[in-house]
Amino acid sequence: MDREEQLFRMICDKLVQKHDYVAPGKMMSSPGITIRKKVFAFYHKQQMIFKLGKQFEPASHGIDNFSLLSPFKTKPPLAGWFCIPFEHSDKWEALAEQARKRMVD
Repeated sequence: MDREEQLFRMICDKLVQKHDYVAPGKMMSSPGITIRKKVFAFYHKQQMIFKLGKQFEPASHGIDNFSLLSPFKTKPPLAGWFCIPFEHSDKWEALAEQARKRMVD
């Protein structure tokens, strides 16, 4: 397991321990974090992907390198899903918490 995935698993474990309704899950065969079986964050190809909503502005969080989740070749990216590479891993835990809060509010 690479260091990126280790960090993801540590964040997942923290959220699962802290919140009764948070559980590990899967998204497109990748490890994820869920609330009531709905994924709000997952790990794929050395980055974390977060469901942060259309209004999320990465620059306001100091994130200058990101992409939108685009799993389909013939369809546009999924609105509100942000792929954040390991270079911004210092923000992963806070972003996971923000995505979690967005799901319960």
